[in-house]
Amino acid sequence: MLSKVRSLFSAQDMTRGKVLNNMIRFSVPLLIGNFAQQLYSTIDSIVVGRSVPGGLAAIGATMPVIFFMLLMFMAISTGAGIMVSQFFGARDFKRLGKTIGNTLMLVFFSGIVIMIVAIVGARPMLTLLNTPPEILDMSVQYMVISFIGILGAAYYNIGSGILRGLGDSFTPLLFLLLSTVLNTILDIVFVWQLGWGVAGAAWATIISQAISAILVLLRLYRMPTINHLTRADIKPDFKIIKELLRLGLPAGFTQGIFSLAMIMVQNLTNQMGTLVLEANTAVIRVDGFAMMPNFTFGMAATTFIGQNIGARKMDRVEEGAKVVSRLALFVSLFLSLMIVLFGRYLLALFTTSEQVISLGTGMMSILAVGYVAISQTQAFGGIMRGAGDTMPSMWISLFTTVGLRVPLAYLLTYLTRSEEWPHGSPYMLNVSLLLGWIIGAVATYLWYKRGNWRDKSTARLSGHQ
Repeated sequence: MLSKVRSLFSAQDMTRGKVLNNMIRFSVPLLIGNFAQQLYSTIDSIVVGRSVPGGLAAIGATMPVIFFMLLMFMAISTGAGIMVSQFFGARDFKRLGKTIGNTLMLVFFSGIVIMIVAIVGARPMLTLLNTPPEILDMSVQYMVISFIGILGAAYYNIGSGILRGLGDSFTPLLFLLLSTVLNTILDIVFVWQLGWGVAGAAWATIISQAISAILVLLRLYRMPTINHLTRADIKPDFKIIKELLRLGLPAGFTQGIFSLAMIMVQNLTNQMGTLVLEANTAVIRVDGFAMMPNFTFGMAATTFIGQNIGARKMDRVEEGAKVVSRLALFVSLFLSLMIVLFGRYLLALFTTSEQVISLGTGMMSILAVGYVAISQTQAFGGIMRGAGDTMPSMWISLFTTVGLRVPLAYLLTYLTRSEEWPHGSPYMLNVSLLLGWIIGAVATYLWYKRGNWRDKSTARLSGHQ
């Protein structure tokens, strides 16, 4: 029994054993971890939504802006995850150590820059997005405090990504569960007991994230698979940095496109008033849980494919692609049904307003239809990312978000203006998103079937890029 528990803490070699067992053993701790991470923002929203008038809307107004400001971390994390998994699969421990060291160095310097820009620009950015005046001060306060602790969030997420690339999805889970419990306790103390409002929720989050980051970095430093990191590993290696950014920037740019689309749609949402803002924020929180399996299987696919391509086991790559896409499909069908049946009760956790619950239920029912499409986008996109072919996802995202979703959102809300909804029906925001998801899934699958990602992976390992 002790040996089984110990094995969960070790790096997982996914180049051997049954593919399905590899996927499940890797994905379950990761899924639980994503669930726990989602609890951070969800607990904030529940505590604030039930105790601070307008607080739920204030937090919701900051989400697209915060997401946009974190793009550099996403780019670094994606590049590091691909390189770590491939070097680990190839047993190239020298380049593995340098990749990890340079990743940690990049995170520090980019984090300082992002923190300064976000703190200085918080009010101008939120004002530009037509944030309702009655919640503007609270939104600025929440955003500024969140970015004071940005390095904690960055190091936890990127450190966890590196550990997952090594096949260890269990250790970050334990640390995250610990910090989630701490976040819950601090939320109750800061918001309910001390009455700090949205500021209390923000402080609770950054303190908890800082602790989880410290624990992850200590685990990474003591990882027996890669030996102890040295100063030589952290010293800038421009070849490694260039490769990190080359692999990560397309994914970061993809997220940037998505984030800009969110900001543009957020502008529409803000104009519709506090009621729609609160409903939309609650829906996004529930949506975050529904999306978790999709993102989890995408991450599992990236690690599995990366390791097996590194080991040049293409038969396992093909089998892994089939397994992960089918797992994602089954789980997403189940979750979509649960959302339709019980979504109303989930929304009631965030607010006592019947208007907000009713509006949110309709919005969430529309999104539930699209979870199946997103599951396949993430699965096949994860497969291609594991092979290092990150560009297709960028172009598909560019088309479905900027070229399709945003124009549709503005057009459909304009066409549905009425006495009840003078700025257009809020349901059209979700309809435009659903259409983008479906078209994105079809495009991703078609590109995957072309098979170009296989050639790119073999070229990289051979040194002919």
